[in-house]
Amino acid sequence: MPGIYNTTPSGSGKPVRHHTLVVLVENQPGVLARVAGLFARRGFNIYSLAVAPTDDDERFSRITIVVDVESSPLEQITKQLFKLINVVKISELDPADSVERELMIATVKADPSVRSQVIELVDVFKGSVIDVGFDELSIAVNGDPDKLDDVEELLRPYGIVELQRTGRVALPKLERTPPRLKSLQNRSA
Repeated sequence: MPGIYNTTPSGSGKPVRHHTLVVLVENQPGVLARVAGLFARRGFNIYSLAVAPTDDDERFSRITIVVDVESSPLEQITKQLFKLINVVKISELDPADSVERELMIATVKADPSVRSQVIELVDVFKGSVIDVGFDELSIAVNGDPDKLDDVEELLRPYGIVELQRTGRVALPKLERTPPRLKSLQNRSA
């Protein structure tokens, strides 16, 4: 099923169904509030939300929304989103055909006796130390959401003082079949 994937939240034991929607909107005051309000009115919990102006045209912003709902009401939500005057385009990304990333910044207890262990752990996940205190480290790690869940779980025994995650951003995977081969495959079919 496109746009639906199962994950198991830590300790819950039951799967959660998530949909990743990418909404292109006019970059106007109040648009994000109207989009979020629509989800709230429909009783859908926004699992993750990321928004920024688009790279090619600052008149538009790209909102990536990860929401946990059943598949049938999602059609209702997309229809309602299209009714909002500032919504230009909506895409649903299938996790199998997309690349998702998230950033996590955390401050972790790390007195001198365990500091090297925390740094080594962060290095294993290709993260970086971004600030150093007397008995704490601030670290940054980016990657797919499952990777950040793993890092968070492994840092927990050291003592997480503060933790912030950005929410997911996603793009469709790139085409991997060269155009020439694709046309040959279509002829043989």
